[in-house]
Amino acid sequence: MRKTLTALLFAATLPTLAMASQGPGNAPDEGARPGMAMMHHRGPGLFEGLDLNRDQRRQVGKLMGEQMQQRRDITKTYLAKLPAPEQKAMHDALAASEAKTRGDIRAVLTPDQQKQFDQMTKKQDERRAEWAEFQAWKAQKDHKAQ
Repeated sequence: MRKTLTALLFAATLPTLAMASQGPGNAPDEGARPGMAMMHHRGPGLFEGLDLNRDQRRQVGKLMGEQMQQRRDITKTYLAKLPAPEQKAMHDALAASEAKTRGDIRAVLTPDQQKQFDQMTKKQDERRAEWAEFQAWKAQKDHKAQ
């Protein structure tokens, strides 16, 4: 069971790592985006040496996005098969890891950057809470319809 949980934790982090590797200039047809000021270019991207045209970059970006969504769906499928205590343990471990990373990032920032970072994370947490509320409402609505 530990191997399964470890594999699921790893699979759950892959989409996050894929998103994190998309710094400004790596994403198709995008320069620096708002909220991406902390990230920097980490070197040549996977497709940089191929000299893709605009349409090809757009198509590859779309395919990569679809693959990321499929990976999330697969992770959810296998996560749903775990017993509830192990699901909770996994979510708690992910939350603790995220909190530690946020703290580590915040420690690197200047006081002005920390204020901005706190505002950004507060907005992100509010959006997550709204999404969770919507998902609960949707599940309840679907359950009543059956």
